[in-house]
Amino acid sequence: MSKVNELLENKLMPIAGKLGNNKFLIAIRDGITFAMPLIIIGSLFMIIASFPAPGWEAWLGKMGFADFLWKGTDSSFGLIGLIASFGIAYSLTRQFNVDGIGSGIISISAFIMATPFITSDAGAGMPIAYMGAKGLFVAIIMGLLNGYIYQWFINRNIQIRLPESVPPAVSKSFSAIIPGAVIITMWLLIYSVLTTFDLPNVHDIAQVVLGKPLGLLGNNVFGTIIVVGLNSLFWFVGIHGGNVVNSVMQPVWIANLDENRVAYQAGQELQNIITLPFMDNFVYIGGGGATLGLVLVLGYLARKKKTSKQTKALAPITVVPGLFNINEPTMFGIPVVLNVMLVIPFILAPIVNVVVTYSAMASGIVPLTRAAASWTMPPIFSGFLVTGDISGAILQVVLILLDVLLYLPFVLAVEKRFKAEE
Repeated sequence: MSKVNELLENKLMPIAGKLGNNKFLIAIRDGITFAMPLIIIGSLFMIIASFPAPGWEAWLGKMGFADFLWKGTDSSFGLIGLIASFGIAYSLTRQFNVDGIGSGIISISAFIMATPFITSDAGAGMPIAYMGAKGLFVAIIMGLLNGYIYQWFINRNIQIRLPESVPPAVSKSFSAIIPGAVIITMWLLIYSVLTTFDLPNVHDIAQVVLGKPLGLLGNNVFGTIIVVGLNSLFWFVGIHGGNVVNSVMQPVWIANLDENRVAYQAGQELQNIITLPFMDNFVYIGGGGATLGLVLVLGYLARKKKTSKQTKALAPITVVPGLFNINEPTMFGIPVVLNVMLVIPFILAPIVNVVVTYSAMASGIVPLTRAAASWTMPPIFSGFLVTGDISGAILQVVLILLDVLLYLPFVLAVEKRFKAEE
């Protein structure tokens, strides 16, 4: 066991640490997080508009409310690509100790610059699809590139500098002119070349360059098992697995969810099984490693008289947060991190959840997810809301029971060790 720990500490932890601290991965993670409130708010409008009660949608349509609710969905959920283009550039620039507001604003302008407009009698406009999840891959590429170029200019003092007596807000706006002009002109030239030679636009290119490879990993059950396994391994060595793995795969899962949302809104059949709520609300029940099963076993053992003092102390600080998918107290309190006794169920439990959930949805037993619920929403409630059916809640109960059975023998072994130490 000491050799295993030594291998993890000397070989895997340095690699995981570098990935966890990578500026570009952090920028993607934090930049997309900027858009998460819009995803939740848009999903809330959608849940209200399509609540699974007999006659509800027909009544909303008759009263004239339905169109307004769907407008709320499109105007929030449908902007996540545009917001991510700001957030990713902002986050990356800040990590280079440069003010991120100007970088984010320039990145939004460049995003719009590179996006083809549609024209009608009412004038020209930008398609909502490109501003939403369909534009996420461009938002990632442009946000990283724009943010890096922006900070390169500022950190080398290639900027317009005003006297110190000038208010900071005015000074910062002038500082953005030179890097901003370079970035926007660069994307205008790219757009001009692609349009002139009748080539695919940047969104279509990004879909091939990023979307296809990530889709191969994130759109099928085998790739998702690999992703989930890596997430658990990173967590096991003390690195926040979600910050490393999920930040890369999240654009795929969000795009899949948005396609399902649009299909439902159009009355078409939903196509994507693996989405953001599939991962957040069915796979990672209790957090990374599906640790709700673990803390429920701890809670059960804590009620017994002969239970160790450590288990009795850990149960209340792990069970309640675990119900809301917060498992940092579990990770570092038991601990799960670098605890070889728990590594097997910690890897297997979320993999089992992937296989069972995928099978249930692929077979039609449980509807596909069409809306997002907050990742902190307790199971049963979240399962019902994201699928719009009670079978989603029942599936979560089944998954929790399976996770409890997986963790049970290993937690009993940990409890035995606690007693020996006491």
